[in-house]
Amino acid sequence: MLTGKALDYAITLCAGFCFLLFGYDQGVMSGLLTGSAFTARFPEIDTTKNGSSTLQGTVVAIYEIGCFFGAIFAFITGEKLGRRRSIMIGCCVLTVGAVIQCSAYGIPQLIVGRIVAGLGNGINTSAIPVWHSELMKAHKRGQGLAIEFVLNIFGVALAYWIDYALSFVDNESQFRFPIAFQITFAIVTLAMIIFLPESPRWLLNHGHEEKARYVLWALQPNAKSIPIDSQIVAAEVEVIQRTLNEEKEAAGHATFKALLKDGPQRFRYRTLLGIGGQFMQQLSGINLITYYAPVIFETSIGMSKNLSLLLAGFNGIAYFLSTFPVVWILDRVGRRKLMLFAVLGQAACMAILAGTVADGSRGAGIAAAVMLFAFNFFFAIGLLAIPWLLPAEYAPLAIRTKAASLATASNWIFTFLVVEVVPVSISSVHWRTYLYFAIFNLAFVPVIYFFYPETKNLSLEQIDLLFTGEKVLMHLPPGMAATGGVETAVRDMAGSEKSEGVAVVEDVRVAGADKI
Repeated sequence: MLTGKALDYAITLCAGFCFLLFGYDQGVMSGLLTGSAFTARFPEIDTTKNGSSTLQGTVVAIYEIGCFFGAIFAFITGEKLGRRRSIMIGCCVLTVGAVIQCSAYGIPQLIVGRIVAGLGNGINTSAIPVWHSELMKAHKRGQGLAIEFVLNIFGVALAYWIDYALSFVDNESQFRFPIAFQITFAIVTLAMIIFLPESPRWLLNHGHEEKARYVLWALQPNAKSIPIDSQIVAAEVEVIQRTLNEEKEAAGHATFKALLKDGPQRFRYRTLLGIGGQFMQQLSGINLITYYAPVIFETSIGMSKNLSLLLAGFNGIAYFLSTFPVVWILDRVGRRKLMLFAVLGQAACMAILAGTVADGSRGAGIAAAVMLFAFNFFFAIGLLAIPWLLPAEYAPLAIRTKAASLATASNWIFTFLVVEVVPVSISSVHWRTYLYFAIFNLAFVPVIYFFYPETKNLSLEQIDLLFTGEKVLMHLPPGMAATGGVETAVRDMAGSEKSEGVAVVEDVRVAGADKI
């Protein structure tokens, strides 16, 4: 088994490949919708030749319905199966869906394939952020999730460019190959996760203490130089187990009902924060661009089909490059500030986009294209990775799988709403479509400011302290940072002898475990 940094890198790469697959799936259909071979095979959704925009929206958006039910499956069975097995099942189901899609000769088969692939992706997107978050150190958790989304958007960009390259091919491989190519990423993810560990928090929650202890030891940066039964590892086990016991006591035996009540741990509040983050992500308007960028360039702005595909490809590259700063700033700047920055920038972009599309002149068309690029920048900085990270951070371990699955389900149902409605909206109300999203983004500002606490550099166990006082804290005061952390557990283990406690705490500090 890998240890230390090598294990961290392998876990992040595996999670990243799964989200690369997620991004590729989101982007691949946009360039196919206007392809000659695709529209010849499925003329019912060719809107340039009296095809149905409603049917086009359904074919694209039905994938999200599959993802929604995949997330519901994870909600019901995810805690029992565990993170790893859920991801394995998700990859297998998604592969079957991709095979059905790429061999489709009619709309019904295409729809069935997209639903099945969506089921697999819904399971994966529920399990991966939780699995990854529970295996990362507190000071690197945001960075790890940000790297996932660098690869996620690389997947979107890759899909755009594969679509563009194959648009010059005059046979059905023009759309069959791009759809089939996603199987590669599913197989790579499956092959990697077989050799990677289960979450130690899930293991402790299900009575596998020795396995959890081994995983926590392997995750230490200097694992090979310390024994598995070291005080450092024992302290982590103690913190997680103690927190879990407190959460279970608050939740009782009915974890389904615990999601609906607040009590001393504020379970309902924390669950709603995760759902709200995903709601904001989708109602920001990102999938208006991700799924329909070529359609917007061609229909709203009036560019040629070839130029629309080309610009969509460059937009994907710009979007991909915009994800890199988040890797370095997410754990430094924090979640709240980046989210506020994003929604304000997105609101401005959508408002300007509405005005320029309404104007309709050549200069306004150029400005509209620039706004599409700028929107992706703001979104990548503050609303791409964070809504996927927050459900795993805010939700306590006792309900984490279910709360994260509900948040993921909300993501997919609102994605379905946006992707289903956008083609009809663009056809019916034109530039006003973008104005709606500008208003939504502005409305998110007070929601984030007043309700979303900062979690940067806090362990998953320390985050409980934000919610368990008389009122919800937006930031954890410095004096409370050690409470519930490793040092507290070590002192308890050390007993009343001060010298022994100090020695053990120093041992923890030397190993860097104060950052756990």
